Amino acid sequence: MTRSALLACAAALCLLAPGVALAQNRVSIDLPDNAARAAAPAARAVSFAAEAGAPGGTLILPMRPGDTAAGRAPMLSEAERRMVDAALTSAAFEGRARRTETLRGIGEWDRIIVVGVGDASDLAAVQLSGAVVGRLLVSDMAPATLSVQGLPANVAAELTTGFGIGHYRSDLYSTTREAGVPGGLSVVGDAAAGAEPLYRGRGQPLVEAMTWTRDIANEPANSVYPQTFVERAQAAFRGVDNVSIEVLDEAAMQRLGMGAILGVGRGSHRPPRMLIVRYQGAGGQPVVLAGKGITFDTGGISLKPGAGMGNMKMDMSGAAGVVGATLALAKSQAPVNVVAIAALAENMPDGQAIRPADVLTAMDGTTIEIISTDAEGRLVLADAIAWAEANLDPAVIVDMATLTGSVGGALGGEYAGLFSRHDALAQQLVAAGRAAGEGVWQLPLHPSYAADIASTIADIQNTGGSGAGAGTGAHFIGHFVEEDTPWAHIDMANMAYGGANDWKPDGSFGYGVRLLERFVRDYQPVPAGRAEGGR
Repeated sequence: MTRSALLACAAALCLLAPGVALAQNRVSIDLPDNAARAAAPAARAVSFAAEAGAPGGTLILPMRPGDTAAGRAPMLSEAERRMVDAALTSAAFEGRARRTETLRGIGEWDRIIVVGVGDASDLAAVQLSGAVVGRLLVSDMAPATLSVQGLPANVAAELTTGFGIGHYRSDLYSTTREAGVPGGLSVVGDAAAGAEPLYRGRGQPLVEAMTWTRDIANEPANSVYPQTFVERAQAAFRGVDNVSIEVLDEAAMQRLGMGAILGVGRGSHRPPRMLIVRYQGAGGQPVVLAGKGITFDTGGISLKPGAGMGNMKMDMSGAAGVVGATLALAKSQAPVNVVAIAALAENMPDGQAIRPADVLTAMDGTTIEIISTDAEGRLVLADAIAWAEANLDPAVIVDMATLTGSVGGALGGEYAGLFSRHDALAQQLVAAGRAAGEGVWQLPLHPSYAADIASTIADIQNTGGSGAGAGTGAHFIGHFVEEDTPWAHIDMANMAYGGANDWKPDGSFGYGVRLLERFVRDYQPVPAGRAEGGR
């Protein structure tokens, strides 16, 4: 029986059964998806030792400008080191970050990968150099040895962390990739002892959080939808100390008056959810991270073009990123107080979907005229932020969303857009982005944007007409933040998802996990109070 027939039958049954109430006239039907089950590729086990074991597999030699194999490769004979140096001279290898040379036929190693790390002062570049090597070895099942001889411990830890980030695979449903567990990664040399606690304490949780974030963004919408996103998050945090999780279901959101997120979810048989993850590793007011979690975005009644619509499985990348950053902080037991809010809905165009010209009422009482049902991310964030203001007494709110295509037109693929009324907060996010290697660029919040989203029938409308799409979207979200609360909006629509490159496969970048993890760790209180920054 088709879904429309099922709906008709359910409606008829309700007519025959007086006293049966259906919330918002919605019929909830559990429809099977027949979805395949993802089989996540196994990760390499990481170990640390002062000396390398027997040669075999791949040897990785990080090099700074001017380095030679004599200082980096004690496991090679003198003759083998001369061969490495001669090969690098012939290749004009200068030790620049991310550059690699693969050498074969030297000693008993299957191959030797030499990777440049620059002068090693930029730890984000060092991490990315490690990720490039991890990507090179993603399909190699043989063991690998990373020599950290003569390097500072923090550099060695960042290389190891980067390797894990780069070793990620996005072919989660492939039945043809080589099965089994790859050989381990042995980190060896005089820096290994100092690097291990740095990696175990922060690097490994970051790798695991990046993997979770990218997995959930890469999986199809018949596997990841609001309820399964919640379940995946609950599983990820299971057993982690100082964590509590709250989930608002449809009934709870109706009681709270969350008409914005409920409106977005009305077109789907999968109801929305609001996921709140608290990690309290310190006292004081929490840093609140709110993420747009549209698990699939058709555009609703304002239907998107068919070309590329499949990529809209990643429209929950903001929610994935804020939960992933919180997972990294919690697993490392960082001394911070942080709350992640994932506003989860599926934007579909069925007969109960909201329409252009409809008016919704958000949790804080704001009435919203719908101009485009494809401007839905700001709607779900409106209720998430209103809930945070009402319940959390936040020190600061940072929201992150794949909000607008226009931000990519402004910034290309190098920076996410950053908007804030509090310049002191924006400066901390810019600094965190530089340190983590995930850039943000501050864009204006012009007073004229208020007029752009003014409505003749409601308090505001959900899109503007000035052409400043990213700016009016940010201004809309800012409407739901108390003017005294330090707040920033990150539009990362251009940074969330893309093709393969030298450090990642096709699919999710996992953007925002490293940025927000660094920001929360380093956060310095921003005084509350009305601000007029970003102009």
